Amino acid sequence: MYLRQGALSVFLAAVAGAQPAHLFDRLQWRMIGPFRGGRAVAVAGVPGDPATFYFGSVGGGVWKTMDAGMVWTPLFDRQPAPSIGAIAVAPSMPNVVYAGTGEADIRSQIGFGDGIYKSTDAGQTWTNVGLRDTRQVSKIVIDPRDPNTVFVAALGHVYGPNPERGVFRSTDGGNHWTKVLYEGPDLGAADLVLAPGTSTLYATLWNAKRPPWSQYAPVEGPGSGLYRSTDGGEHWTHLTGRGLPDGQWGRAGVAAAPGGKRVYALIDAKDSSGLYRSEDGGESWTRSCADKRLTERSWYFSNVTVDPNHPDTLFIPNVALFRSTDSGQTFSVFKGAPGGDDYHILWIDPAESRRMLLGSDQGTNVSLNGGQTWSTWFNQPTAQMYHVTTDNQFPYVVYGSQQDSGTAAVPSRTNHGEIDARDWFAVGGAEAGYIAVDPKDPDIFFVGDTYGTLSRFDRRTGQSHTITPWLLREGGFAGSLNVQKYRFSWTSPLVFSPQDPNTLYFGAQKLLKTTDGGLRWQEISRDLTGDTRPDRTPIAAPVTAENAMAAGFGVIYAIAPSPLQSGQIWVGTDTGLIHLTRDGGQHWDNVTPHGLPRWSRVTQIEASHFDPAEAYATVDRHRLDDYRPYLYRTRDYGKTWTLAVDGLAEPAYLNGVREDPARRGLLYAATERNVAVSFDDGGHWQSLQLNMPACSVRDLVVHGDDVVIATFGRGFWILDNASPLRQIGAPSAADTFLYKPAQAVRISSDEYSGTPFPPEEPKANNPPAGIAIDYYLRAPAAEVSLEILDAAGKTVRKYSSTDAPPAPRKPGAIADSWFAPPAKLGVTAGMTRFYWDLRYALNGFEGYNDNGNPFVGPLVLPGAYQVRLTADGRSYTQPLQVAMDPRSKATAADLSKQLELSLAIAGTLGQAAEARKHTADNALLSKLASITADLTTLLAVAESADRTPPDAAFQAFEQSRGALAALFPAAPR
Repeated sequence: MYLRQGALSVFLAAVAGAQPAHLFDRLQWRMIGPFRGGRAVAVAGVPGDPATFYFGSVGGGVWKTMDAGMVWTPLFDRQPAPSIGAIAVAPSMPNVVYAGTGEADIRSQIGFGDGIYKSTDAGQTWTNVGLRDTRQVSKIVIDPRDPNTVFVAALGHVYGPNPERGVFRSTDGGNHWTKVLYEGPDLGAADLVLAPGTSTLYATLWNAKRPPWSQYAPVEGPGSGLYRSTDGGEHWTHLTGRGLPDGQWGRAGVAAAPGGKRVYALIDAKDSSGLYRSEDGGESWTRSCADKRLTERSWYFSNVTVDPNHPDTLFIPNVALFRSTDSGQTFSVFKGAPGGDDYHILWIDPAESRRMLLGSDQGTNVSLNGGQTWSTWFNQPTAQMYHVTTDNQFPYVVYGSQQDSGTAAVPSRTNHGEIDARDWFAVGGAEAGYIAVDPKDPDIFFVGDTYGTLSRFDRRTGQSHTITPWLLREGGFAGSLNVQKYRFSWTSPLVFSPQDPNTLYFGAQKLLKTTDGGLRWQEISRDLTGDTRPDRTPIAAPVTAENAMAAGFGVIYAIAPSPLQSGQIWVGTDTGLIHLTRDGGQHWDNVTPHGLPRWSRVTQIEASHFDPAEAYATVDRHRLDDYRPYLYRTRDYGKTWTLAVDGLAEPAYLNGVREDPARRGLLYAATERNVAVSFDDGGHWQSLQLNMPACSVRDLVVHGDDVVIATFGRGFWILDNASPLRQIGAPSAADTFLYKPAQAVRISSDEYSGTPFPPEEPKANNPPAGIAIDYYLRAPAAEVSLEILDAAGKTVRKYSSTDAPPAPRKPGAIADSWFAPPAKLGVTAGMTRFYWDLRYALNGFEGYNDNGNPFVGPLVLPGAYQVRLTADGRSYTQPLQVAMDPRSKATAADLSKQLELSLAIAGTLGQAAEARKHTADNALLSKLASITADLTTLLAVAESADRTPPDAAFQAFEQSRGALAALFPAAPR
């Protein structure tokens, strides 16, 4: 039951403001996958080392392998900028590694950085060494003889001009930087190479930016070109003519063979695109290949790699990895797959050309045999997920679309102790849209994709039925947005009505609705984006930020039906407008916050679960080069809005907000750097990052007691059992506080089910077995105890901080790394999270099974219990409800018989343990050991399922109990 309004206002006043992090800092985010790599545009190896390689994920930081790609380890988790655009290892001192943050492949969904990072211990620690406002770094080059001489190619801001761009040089390891090539605030450096064995540098400059509206390719301008320095960057020459194309260029890439005479340039230029070659160090050029495959989407692909040991061999990454062995005259596909893997960059070991590292949209691959075979990219948890949703199953499944790789559905837990490659599945090939699970059928999914493509996927049959509202797209995939019948962006909102499970909403420039699974669509709004044209006629004037909204470049970006009031729907657009209907779309009111500028993208609206007049809207203005966070709150149906961002700061702009449906005023925000929480309805915000690495959080949902997020570079994460956040407030005024536990679910699974995946195979953990019991101590305690009491007040289980540690595991054949350390009650100040496994104790009996795991007692019955915490003599209690596994069909009688037998076996095991203390007779001890082994087997049988144990178990128990009584007639019963 929710607090009434009056009581709530008093409660919120009590908890207003930021809360001490030690009230909840033992909560932990759990990464669940998928372990499928995301885009990587930065790769590097250690010359001469066949095992050590690095890559930079565009959203997941820096990673390292020391076994040629079998296992990748994150190195950048504590750094604030997860997007990596360039990485380089110093050839003369491999422990020195530089990473440039912010990718330079400037698609519409792009991460940004804060300069250059340096490590002097092979990636273990990092220091930011400047160039913080470069924002996007395309390449780092280190002098092969001096690790302190380093060059950086910076593309600069994507959404506006800025002076910190071009080519920079440092001669003191990054302590100081000099801008050595700069041609104005609109021209950034797209590529940079030092010709091996020389002091000659080649760089390409590129005039490109992204507009604030949705558009596939960036907008390019004049001035792009190829530059050369023959004196280590002191002076530069703009190379023009002499065989190079005239007119405006797009993006260009450059590579040089050893000695610097042969140079290759991949140039995008109108009517003369292709690969150009120079044999005299850039003095003259010949177009050696005009194959259009090489310059397809050159704004996204423009790298060239020359084999350092074979100057006639070069590689060009694109939709496939192309190779030429004849100095670039002809190319063949070296690596490529159906659908296009979108390769970006290749590193070749100068000490051995067969050693390669390849970065692509799907992750990173290592080859040690010249490309005959490659390591997998299914071991890199760097997936870029756009949105997240869950179903209503138990255990629930987490769904989202991964950029470049399709959909992913990952269970929140499994029955075999971990989440691995056997468990996740796809619900279609979409890479960018929302997924809506049919509320009536968990095997039916509505899956959105780029530019309004929509399908209905049936998991039972694998059929993906296209239900796109309009199937014809003017101008094809990259056609101009403003001439389409229905306008959709790269990722378009798709939401089921919480009031009617048959109603699905889809956002174009108008709000669309279907009630028959997409067979028919109905327009239930006018154009809500600010388009003032009477038809779809393009405007004659150049498109600018000032006229693009009226010219029809806007889309609906957020849809929020009210969970409380039928027919009430909030809609936000990427043009900065918010509209509200309260009658199912018959009438719409413009309720945009006063003064909100155009192209302020409304990323998400959250309709309140407590009052239909209340809503929250997150706004993202980074496409206008404004990285400040904006969150608006209304309490009067949008008549007035309040900016509620205290505690949030740039550059962590906002991607979404959710209200906790169980406690009014508790909000969660998805920011471009992490998750934030507010305990006072947005009045104050604070970090909820906890153990999670810095990353772009694109979406989040509250599922029961869990918070589930989609990150754009590190996959899905779950904050298990976040219920203590709903209780923050009372602990701040108490010396000791016992949080009310969430409802526990009685599960008997997670047993050995065959050969496990080896430690080298990627996998995620299940949530710990049992239920979390959380408490807070203002000061350290001498002793803490925890008791679980049944409905009659009888102790079911008791733990104490003074308990003796469990007996050591006997030496066996299983490595210690397979076993979790035993749980221990905390006595230090702050929060403690302790898990009770929902089992009785095996009092008096300790031991380990053949797999090395400790024997455990019987599971408790579903029902009401109490938790009693005692700290230094003072006790605190909270109710605890244990629920049945909803998948189980067991009856109360089944469970009672199971528990009766299990408790009897447990008691007899205790008798056997006591009897062992009172005899030294080896013959008796041998017989006792046999009986004990039989009893532990019988306990496992009794506990193996929610079902009445078989008669054989009862009969065998009676025999074992009788055998024990015969050996020790005086043993306690």
